[in-house]
Amino acid sequence: MQPMRRESAYPMVPIAEAQRIIAEYTLPLEPEPISSLAADGRVLAEDVYAAESLPDVPKAAVDGYALRSDDGTGERRVLAELTAGGQQRVTLGAGMAVRIMTGTPIPPGADAVIMVEQTEEQNGVLKIQRAVDAGANIHTVGQDIARGELVLARGTLLGPAEVGLLATIGRVAISAYRRPVVAVLATGDEVYEPDALPGEGGIRDSNRYTLLAAVREAGCEAVSLGIARDDRDVQRAAILAGLARADVLLTSGGVSMGTRDLIKPLLAELGTVHFGRIAFRPGKPTTFATVGGKLVFGLPGYPVSSLVSFEVFVRPALRRMQGDAQPERPRVRVRLEQSIRATPERPEYQRATVFWRDGGLVARSTGAQGSSRLLSLRGANALLIVPAGEHMHTAGQELEALLTGPLGIKS
Repeated sequence: MQPMRRESAYPMVPIAEAQRIIAEYTLPLEPEPISSLAADGRVLAEDVYAAESLPDVPKAAVDGYALRSDDGTGERRVLAELTAGGQQRVTLGAGMAVRIMTGTPIPPGADAVIMVEQTEEQNGVLKIQRAVDAGANIHTVGQDIARGELVLARGTLLGPAEVGLLATIGRVAISAYRRPVVAVLATGDEVYEPDALPGEGGIRDSNRYTLLAAVREAGCEAVSLGIARDDRDVQRAAILAGLARADVLLTSGGVSMGTRDLIKPLLAELGTVHFGRIAFRPGKPTTFATVGGKLVFGLPGYPVSSLVSFEVFVRPALRRMQGDAQPERPRVRVRLEQSIRATPERPEYQRATVFWRDGGLVARSTGAQGSSRLLSLRGANALLIVPAGEHMHTAGQELEALLTGPLGIKS
């Protein structure tokens, strides 16, 4: 009888090396045409240039009166009122003015606009409090956007302002990188649907639904593959079915050293496993493989390990596939609110709440950091990066943190 192997066949890779390997195999997906008017959350796959100048003609920057600056402070005769959408046309001669609204084209003959607060009009005669210089309160041609100007560069993440900008320049269709389809598979005989009553020793499947939500938050289309029991043929068929439907496959569980941990050998059979362990806590057995050119991430079965591994390794890849020029979460320096003990063997990404206090960023631990303790994720908006070591990081010291949500403000 052969002795059972107790050591993993996969070397432990550093965090940075794991991230480098993933990036090497991650490319933006092909562009597709979409409506720019509903493009929020998408990433541009082209440079967008202005086809015309904005404003296209000189326009009033304020409500007031358009006039000739060389008339000085003398009284003017008010000829008409011009509005932005009106069709009336007038030409100003000496001693004349027109009442004008913001955004209205400047009439011929006028070279300045005076604010209404600096004037007095009575019986069609305008008096002004002071002289105005030529060009005062006028938006000039191309002042906002010049014809031919680069408005948005390829790789730009589109938000509300960018959608509005595209509408402003008349671009109703753009080319954007396709969003990845990501399939999520849970594994394990002990795993049950959340609405089921688990048998003795069973657990409800939180990982799959957590990962599906994380995939959607990352801007991707999420596909649930259900639960595959601990059977080689069942899991093999589920993996192949997921890869047939998706660009990326995420599995949950089955990547450790147990006799029922089948994911690594199946991925090695179907494709190439690029790494099978990371010097990282929580999530040491996180696995990355490619099968037929598609990415597969084998994530740990513990809920916290699964989501933390997703944040550190999977999410940047999904953002990169969407063409995001900045796929990583922002990193900041934070001051510890309480002391934190480092672990000797591996760097640890601890869950924390980061908030502003007294002009700086402060990090508060979410409590016990066990891999199975989902409560450590409640309210967390950051992963505190604690280097490996034998020492204590005391309150007031600074560490680096990965921001995963909006900052709070605490007194």
